[in-house]
Amino acid sequence: MKTFADPVRNYLSAVERESSALPADRRQELLADLVEHIEVTRTERPEATVGEILAELGDPRTIAATALAEAGTETPGARAGGGGDAPARRGKVHPLVPLLMLTLSLPFTMIFNMGPDATFNPGPVFGFLFRVTGAVLLCTSVHWTAVQKTTGVLLTVVVPTTVIASWNVISGWSAGETQALLGNLGVLALMVGTAVWLWRTRRA
Repeated sequence: MKTFADPVRNYLSAVERESSALPADRRQELLADLVEHIEVTRTERPEATVGEILAELGDPRTIAATALAEAGTETPGARAGGGGDAPARRGKVHPLVPLLMLTLSLPFTMIFNMGPDATFNPGPVFGFLFRVTGAVLLCTSVHWTAVQKTTGVLLTVVVPTTVIASWNVISGWSAGETQALLGNLGVLALMVGTAVWLWRTRRA
């Protein structure tokens, strides 16, 4: 008697076989992404059959050919195997761009911050725009896995924004300059560390 896992296992084996030209770590990342997509789809749409979920993912040869093209290791056999119809997903934005925008959002906020009594305070506006744009570019990039993207957004957007907002509410904008500077530097260190980690773990 077949279970849900049987066709999934066969599908993943086919992808692994077709993408054998990929480096081992890249191949494992590809399989992990597929497993994550299947699990998320099963959670969000429990009524979907395994066949429907796998059909939405696409033919294993097409997936493998796309991954090979991204890695620059596409072989003539993979191209002739039916993957030529699927355009390779290539990053249109350099991976350094979202990381710089996320990291620079806090310095821009600090440099252009005029205080709560100013008629127009450009600091938070610049910081917000940089942060949102960087998060969008990170989430739509092909250079990181879904887990890496989620972790990156959490540590460079959610945590810093929560910490800064909580600090301002608690202190009532009356904290000393030294305390505020140390707090901002701590948050900036977290953002820079996360950006460095994302840069080192990016897909080429």
